[in-house]
Amino acid sequence: MNPEPPILSASIQPYLDRHELAGAVMFVADKEGMLAAEAMGFADLEGRKPMTPDSLFWVASQTKPITAVLVMMLVDEGKLSVEDPVEKYLPEFTGQLCVARREEGELLLRKPSRPVTVEDLLLHTSGLLFRTLVDEPAADLAPLWARVRSYAMSPLEFQPGTGVLYSNAGFNTAGRIVEVIAGQPFEQFLDERLLRPLGMRDTTFWPNAEQACRLAESYRAEPEDGRLVKTRIDQLHYPLTDAAKRFSFPAGGLFSTARDLAIFYRMVLNHGSLDGRVYLSEGTVREMTRRHTPETWDQARGYGFVADGKSFSHGGAYGTLTRADLESGLIIGWLVQQSSFPGQGAEACATFGKAALEKFSNVKMPGH
Repeated sequence: MNPEPPILSASIQPYLDRHELAGAVMFVADKEGMLAAEAMGFADLEGRKPMTPDSLFWVASQTKPITAVLVMMLVDEGKLSVEDPVEKYLPEFTGQLCVARREEGELLLRKPSRPVTVEDLLLHTSGLLFRTLVDEPAADLAPLWARVRSYAMSPLEFQPGTGVLYSNAGFNTAGRIVEVIAGQPFEQFLDERLLRPLGMRDTTFWPNAEQACRLAESYRAEPEDGRLVKTRIDQLHYPLTDAAKRFSFPAGGLFSTARDLAIFYRMVLNHGSLDGRVYLSEGTVREMTRRHTPETWDQARGYGFVADGKSFSHGGAYGTLTRADLESGLIIGWLVQQSSFPGQGAEACATFGKAALEKFSNVKMPGH
């Protein structure tokens, strides 16, 4: 359903005219379904290949809420508690130390006051680094178990629960816990328990040949003149279709589409259910989408989501963002594939979001 197609596209046309965006897919949905999905600009500037509503994007850290849902499924099943120490499932974390002081090239370590918990992983309050050397040069080149073992060998940056440090290592560790409890690879559990039942047919760590043809090229802005140039995603190994050399990346490895992201957020907005199937309990969804970090902290974190009481959302490294606005009941999605923006390009997402709310806040589908 796409009433008055020009509305969303018109809001970002100036950014395309000024060559600040290569292209974008925008969508608006609510808990009942998709309200609008529009594409503008190019998936490939050089090849003049138009962006389409089913274009595929690396959604990067938008993977984190999906990983969090898998963790919370296990909580609902009584196989896990968010209060459990990580070392209960991953013994390599036993005895992990914490940085007490850094000065004059010396590092003083001490035992933390308590172990890192599963909740710490989901809130970025573990003190785990963003990533370690095993995540270089690409974050998907080593098996998940090997990456997580390297995190256990690294000291925590602070006492668990005393601060926020955005951490891919933390969410990869959460993904590894899913593997251990489920007794199967992360990607298999993801596919069997979430992607296939929801019908998220284009969400994957490894685009197949057909999906690769719909993949939006990645761009960056040249610092000298702001010209958009094609680039490779530095966190991923190429070719992206290589399932033999590339491994699952629970902190940020998924590719997806507007349709699939709308389905996922609709399930969460519907309190954990969609099309007659229950994925999460209502209480678990409330816990995931409410703020857990103190109000005095500048980061509002739920379990896998940014959660400020008015919305729950998450973005991705190359410009994607999906947000569920609790007041209007709208899901607003913005898909681009740029690591940097010239001029005012970085403002395009907010411009689109404002236009979407103005247009659709009063639109109610049958059943509301």
